[in-house]
Amino acid sequence: MKKTKNRWLIAASAVGIHISIGSVYAWSNFTDPLIEEFGWTSKQVQLTFSLAILFLGLSAAFLGHFVEKHGPRKAGLLAAGFFGAGILGAGLAVSLGNLPLLYLTYGVLGGIGLGVGYIAPVSTLVKWFPDRRGLATGLAIMGFGFAAAIASPIMDTLIKSVGTANTFYILGASYFVIMTLSSLYLERPPVDWAPEGFKEKVQSGKARIQQDLSQLTANEAIKTSRFYYLWVMLFINITCGIAILSAAKPLAQESIGLSTAEAAALVGILGLFNGFGRLAWASISDYIGRPNTYTIFFASQIILFTLLPHTKEAILFQIMLAVIYTMYGGGFAAIPAFIGDMFGTKQLGAIHGYILTAWAAAGLAGPMFAAWMKDTTGSYGTSLTFFAGLFIVALVVSLLIRLDIRRLRRLNEASQSQKMAS
Repeated sequence: MKKTKNRWLIAASAVGIHISIGSVYAWSNFTDPLIEEFGWTSKQVQLTFSLAILFLGLSAAFLGHFVEKHGPRKAGLLAAGFFGAGILGAGLAVSLGNLPLLYLTYGVLGGIGLGVGYIAPVSTLVKWFPDRRGLATGLAIMGFGFAAAIASPIMDTLIKSVGTANTFYILGASYFVIMTLSSLYLERPPVDWAPEGFKEKVQSGKARIQQDLSQLTANEAIKTSRFYYLWVMLFINITCGIAILSAAKPLAQESIGLSTAEAAALVGILGLFNGFGRLAWASISDYIGRPNTYTIFFASQIILFTLLPHTKEAILFQIMLAVIYTMYGGGFAAIPAFIGDMFGTKQLGAIHGYILTAWAAAGLAGPMFAAWMKDTTGSYGTSLTFFAGLFIVALVVSLLIRLDIRRLRRLNEASQSQKMAS
């Protein structure tokens, strides 16, 4: 008999992939060196990052079916190839001083690696952890959240010691090796697999396994209203979250009078709350349920986004920002488990890929709108009031999805009763 792999090592492999691709959020380390070396504008350099996020969403959507058809190992290796080639190619682009090549390599190739690498391990983890879906996905996506904190000092040291182009070469080779080794251990669990002793606990009533509301393919899922409810909820959470992430430094200076250095330090510390929030909220969702988790997100952030521009007390302001950061990260981490609850695990990776187009859209909408509001009104506070209004929409959607859930449960119970009767 083939030996079943250790699910915690599967989780560690997922973290290895996410820590590699999550380094994209440390892109700002390259901004000033590239501007100084080539005279490119900040907008030109920033477009590289925007392209990477755009292609993350697009590749997740289009290659989700590849993950389901060929399995997490091949999908992970594909991600390693694209992401590694993208970073190595960025080194070549910098060596040649070629901006379009930088867009093609880091933005397009790296972005494709990002999208496939993001969904491949997450959809697998949901299947390995039927007892703790939120915890499992939270672990991997926490790695993505912490990646920038790990990568930033390494990038800064390398840029100063070996130059920008060589930094890309070293990182590209390193990430390729880490992602390849991590991918080789990834594997789907056997059919009807469960953790040791879990089935016995379920039978004895000591543990309860939540039945998925349905088992749908990706193409079936996109024809349901609950798919679009999830999409809108994720889009609003990310749009508002990215907007506050992009504006946190000037907002702290504007609202509570922090110096540039103090505001930069605050942003770095808040990044830890983003990472920890992914694990904490995803784990909490295993106990209170995914619908309750998202309702808490939206109800809380209506209040926080409304009060934040008017808060002048430094400690309270920072606590409120920290809570927002945890919920931003938590929204990413709990969504794969929510998808599993709603649509089952038959094609979870492909459905997750479709849902992640919300991330690509939000990545463009959030920062651009916050910047436009700042230019128009002269204050970031006005945009936060608008985002509080968006959270009201998200809260309504989080309540509407419950109606869908109740309807499906009634249908499932009626179907079960008919089977028992016959």
